[in-house]
Amino acid sequence: MSDLQDLTALIRANTPLIVIETRDETRVVELFRQALMNVWRALYRWSITEGLRRIDLDREDESETAPDISNTLQAIRHADQRGIYLLFDAHPYLVYAGTQRQLREIAQRRECEPHVLVMIGHKLELPPDLDALAVRFTPRLPDANALLKLVREEAENYARENGGRRVEADGEAVQQIVRNLQGIDPVDARRIARHLIFRDGALNADDLPELAKLKFELLNRSGHLHYEYDSARMTEVAGARRLKRWVEQRRAVFAGAQPPPGLDPPKGLLLLGVQGCGKSMIAKAVAAGFGVPLVRLDFGTLYDKFHGETEKNLRAALASAEQLAPAVLWIDEIEKGLADSGDSDGGVSRRVLGYLLTWMAERKSKLFLVATANQIDALPPELLRKGRFDEIFFVDLPAADVREELFAIHLRRRSLDPAGFDLAALAAASDGFSGAEIEQAIVAAMYAAHAAGTALSDFQVRAELKQTRPLSVVMGERVTQLREWARGRTVPAD
Repeated sequence: MSDLQDLTALIRANTPLIVIETRDETRVVELFRQALMNVWRALYRWSITEGLRRIDLDREDESETAPDISNTLQAIRHADQRGIYLLFDAHPYLVYAGTQRQLREIAQRRECEPHVLVMIGHKLELPPDLDALAVRFTPRLPDANALLKLVREEAENYARENGGRRVEADGEAVQQIVRNLQGIDPVDARRIARHLIFRDGALNADDLPELAKLKFELLNRSGHLHYEYDSARMTEVAGARRLKRWVEQRRAVFAGAQPPPGLDPPKGLLLLGVQGCGKSMIAKAVAAGFGVPLVRLDFGTLYDKFHGETEKNLRAALASAEQLAPAVLWIDEIEKGLADSGDSDGGVSRRVLGYLLTWMAERKSKLFLVATANQIDALPPELLRKGRFDEIFFVDLPAADVREELFAIHLRRRSLDPAGFDLAALAAASDGFSGAEIEQAIVAAMYAAHAAGTALSDFQVRAELKQTRPLSVVMGERVTQLREWARGRTVPAD
């Protein structure tokens, strides 16, 4: 059923009190005016600035009462014909017992016509006694056709305001923009569309990053999500050949409007591995590989000392992330947020884990989950069960050929020509080093070269490598244990 049909049914049933949370007041008023074509009632609106006025169809009479809510409710109670009364932002006045009583008596039909009272506002919380009498009506969010119409209207507005200059629009980009605007209420969708159009008079692929940023800023009211502006391309990731192929095979299905019959969109992957071996870089590259924004969930910000607040924060964060879809949600070092603390935290960790697992199993949105972890023994077994993630990849210490690639990437990133270095010798000298440790060796060597007033050379890089004790040596037992556990239990990323 449509919004109009649902609303008409509520009016026909003489629903005494309807609550509508919305910021699009114009759309709500128009819905009620359209409903009058199917079921006749006198239609009124009230606000503290205008008082009570009749607005049947195209008419809008002068105010019939003073703006005071008490006088208005008294007038409604004594009206000689049943009507629909739209009360805008009336909820702050319900703190007064007299106002609550007046509203309750009208809703209970005490010596008055069977009116339909409609409370409208952005966020409405009613006293328990009134809430028990109310029916909440939530207007549906606009579908793709409505959003496309909205974008076209803003393009026409641009043309009118700029001497007839038409908006340069790329058809495929417009479809992607419309797809990304889904899940947003009409007021915000129109504001974003207007921003994209009026900033340069065009709608093209260049608008997609700006759209993702605006959408994130709009939806992340909880502050638990972080938009990752600096994503990485797959070409910036050394090795990980098997994982790159895995992502490439699923790109078209994830990015497409509808998956092929019998093929579900990819849901997520878990990256285990040695610290400093590029799990975070891979998470960023996955988002770039799918061509969607990347948002990071910081578990540390979710935890709250008050009972139930941590789970509430998680629900809010995941709901916001789903509204950003299509996107990649990255949970870094997931074991720190889900480590079982027994009863020492009042069972919070177990409840958080339970809700996360339920969400992972039931979500329908195009939100791809990438979780990274360093300590396998800290992960709850429930999270590793087959089906939680599409795949579990292990990011190991880089092999010799991958270390050569890493040296080349980091040298180029610092405007140095890899051809001027013996990459094979550097790779041999860095056996057991992670990608992060190779990068820091280059950085340290550059500082040494700058202090000596010379250009960076192989000798300086090898000297820094020789002075460094990599994590595979410092924490040799733990790293070895992790690698042994991953062998045969996970899929090698490379």
